[in-house]
Amino acid sequence: MPKKLGKYRDDDIELCRTTNRRVSSEAVQALLEERIPFTKNHKKIPFYKREQYQGASELWVISTSPRRYGQARRVIDRMEQVYRDRLVLSNF
Repeated sequence: MPKKLGKYRDDDIELCRTTNRRVSSEAVQALLEERIPFTKNHKKIPFYKREQYQGASELWVISTSPRRYGQARRVIDRMEQVYRDRLVLSNF
């Protein structure tokens, strides 16, 4: 018999995305320090779309709960300017 998850729904929203692995690691570290739940996934960029992403082969996407989005966004906004410039933030 399959287990039920109750009222849990996967309704995470995208917080930010980047093609730089080091920037994604810095963002994750900042979120961990503030104990904000998130998910981090990476997507392969098809060869024919790499020009659009300046030659990058992977894209890292960081998502969080809608309830914690504001808090997570403030954490990202406090990051160093060098890292923040390499993130594409969503406008939820």
